[in-house]
Amino acid sequence: MTKPPRWLIAAGLLTIYLIWGSTYLGIRVAVETLPPFLMAGARFLTAGSIVAILVLMTGKFRATPVLWLWNGAIGCLMLLGGNGFVSWAEQKIPSGIATLIVSFNPLMIVVAEWMVWRVTRGRMGGKPNWLVFLGLGLGLAGLGLLVGPSLGSADGGSYDAFRVGALILACLCWTIGSMMSRYGNKPIDPFTGSAIQMLCGGVCLTFVGSLLGEWHATDWHAVTGQSVLAWSYLVIAGSLIAFTTFVWLMNHTSPTLISTYAYVNPIVAVFLGWLVLDEVVDRWTLIAAVIIVAGVASITIGKSLKTAKEKPAPAAEE
Repeated sequence: MTKPPRWLIAAGLLTIYLIWGSTYLGIRVAVETLPPFLMAGARFLTAGSIVAILVLMTGKFRATPVLWLWNGAIGCLMLLGGNGFVSWAEQKIPSGIATLIVSFNPLMIVVAEWMVWRVTRGRMGGKPNWLVFLGLGLGLAGLGLLVGPSLGSADGGSYDAFRVGALILACLCWTIGSMMSRYGNKPIDPFTGSAIQMLCGGVCLTFVGSLLGEWHATDWHAVTGQSVLAWSYLVIAGSLIAFTTFVWLMNHTSPTLISTYAYVNPIVAVFLGWLVLDEVVDRWTLIAAVIIVAGVASITIGKSLKTAKEKPAPAAEE
């Protein structure tokens, strides 16, 4: 597999940084009047169908039954477990708490890569160096500053334990799916894989929503235009563009580097609130943003140094 240039990797990371940061707002608006699992299921079924049709038109949609099963499992883990549980949890959990819990995903990814490295004796995965750990610490510290005010102002002080558990499970499912996508040793065209994952994930989400009675419990006449517009944005930007970009990145760069989106997304969400909803951005928010960016830079440099060390030395000329 030819390694893409660094600028293309950077463009892909910037895409999921910005778009997935905005989907927090999109999901919140969508689930105001739409049921979470059916909303997410329709989102990924629609996006997956569009990608599948486009790939079929190019004649590159080729997948064996084994690849269908493998990528279907990845889709169910990442989209039902990762996206569906987050959408369900955010009905009752404040966004600050949800963001804080979800942002532990980079730490889970680092640990998972380290485990893969140990199990395969260095053939796959990666052993984190001190710069990666420094970046993780900076990211968590900056995130604490960023969401601290919302945690302190949350009323009640206690949260639905099942929904908190769902957020933790969402991180775990996303991590397992990411590792399967990266190290599964079952090569497939990224766009074909993205289509299969979204279609199978959408089926799983719709099935769970049906089991939970969302079809009958929802007042479909009360669905607002804002929720429909937010859902459309999630389909186009969050799924067609960002998720397909994520699947492509998982085939071309380190999961640890990709997982830094979990630190950057809250910054994007906060500044979108300032831009769209006129929310206040104070000096602590700016300081937190600088710390988080420094953390992401530390992880990026740490992974780059590790890659450089692993490259074999050029043979001496005779």
